[in-house]
Amino acid sequence: EQRVTQCRFSSKDLQGIELIDSYVFNKAEYVRFNSTVGKYVGYTEYGVYNAEAWNKGPELAQMLGQLERYCKHNADIDYSAILDKTVEPHVRLSSVAPPIGRHPAMLMCSAYDFYPKPIRVTWLRDGGEVKSDVTSTEELANGDWYYQIHSHLEYTPRSGEKISCMVEHISLTEPMVYHWDPSLPEAERNKIAIGASGLVLGAILALAGLIYYKKK
Repeated sequence: EQRVTQCRFSSKDLQGIELIDSYVFNKAEYVRFNSTVGKYVGYTEYGVYNAEAWNKGPELAQMLGQLERYCKHNADIDYSAILDKTVEPHVRLSSVAPPIGRHPAMLMCSAYDFYPKPIRVTWLRDGGEVKSDVTSTEELANGDWYYQIHSHLEYTPRSGEKISCMVEHISLTEPMVYHWDPSLPEAERNKIAIGASGLVLGAILALAGLIYYKKK
């Protein structure tokens, strides 16, 4: 047995706001109050029986008042506490291994932890929008009110070109553009330098050990 109460609205001015109160048994709805209809409606024999009784009793008057008392009151709270909130996305632009195809390179533009859900991610090449060889995921829910999205661009590198990822979101006062730098980031350069140093040191130690062994 379930009772599901919904306040449906799509704009801040609450035009067309609707209260729907449903009674469900074994996943089948048997009676419903709809504020737009203005009365209870039954969908089964038992639901019709209840609807007729409630429409003649105090239940109807109580539900007619709930649109103002419950829905409109809570809608204002929802907007101020949740629906008006925005969180800027954290964007990361990276190179990833391309699939076997026509292009030897692929970039991924990832936007993390943004709210609300609608977002637009586009690719720019020398300032012009790229529409081919682009694939994107849907906005993926993190499960904590935030979302993430990933867009991929397959391409063939050209000397001197500028590739960028542009992100548009309600939390941003203007579109944010992130430029791809093909040079390795400092962290990657440090890893390579440390690895190369370790390799050289290992070679020196191995050579010293070999010389010592020969002398013995």
